[in-house]
Amino acid sequence: MSAILSVERVTGGYGDADIIHDVSMTVGRGEIVVVVGPNGAGKSTAMKAVIGLLRIRHGHVWFDGAPIAGWGADRIVRHGVGFVPQVDNVFREMTVHENLEMGAFIRRDGVAAAFERVYALFPDLALKRRELAGRLSGGQRQMVAMGRALMLDPRLLLLDEPTAGLSPLYMERIFEIVRDIRAAGVSVMLVEQHARQALALADRAYVLAAGRNRREGTGAALLEDPEIAQLFLGG
Repeated sequence: MSAILSVERVTGGYGDADIIHDVSMTVGRGEIVVVVGPNGAGKSTAMKAVIGLLRIRHGHVWFDGAPIAGWGADRIVRHGVGFVPQVDNVFREMTVHENLEMGAFIRRDGVAAAFERVYALFPDLALKRRELAGRLSGGQRQMVAMGRALMLDPRLLLLDEPTAGLSPLYMERIFEIVRDIRAAGVSVMLVEQHARQALALADRAYVLAAGRNRREGTGAALLEDPEIAQLFLGG
């Protein structure tokens, strides 16, 4: 399977402080790849390096054949990468429909079709399209954020802690939607704290610790790894 994303020995962080060190990851076309690890491991930092939200000091990032390290986030999004941050990811004073419309701000055509695809993927949102996003539940707001990122038809979707703070019911619903997104032809990379559930979802996964690669493999193999179970899965 060819890679749509390749992160090669990336070191970077904020200001003069490096948070990740020689991190390497790949996402194959049509894959769900999960990044897990303890708090402070550099998981979200690695994702922000991919989307152009922090400085990469060393290393390379390739997306769909293009070297994107050093590009701004707006250019990377236009090139086909969608990103959903963990917090502050909806416009609370706008309706669901207006939030999705914001996601299509650079589209010149196909907006109506994009709305149809997103509402088909998120039927809960279709029923609440005129409600203010700030009045929705946490799980529904996460769906709005994901739907908005999908309005530009990205080839890769990056999700930073998509189930943080959600009930078990909504957590499972979000994971189901991730599978549906992959089935629609979009590769997915997500950072997750719920490691056991995320590894069960993943085609492949990476474990980061102290800003460095610790393990990689299929989700199933890492679930069975006794060291990973002891360190990160609670036994």
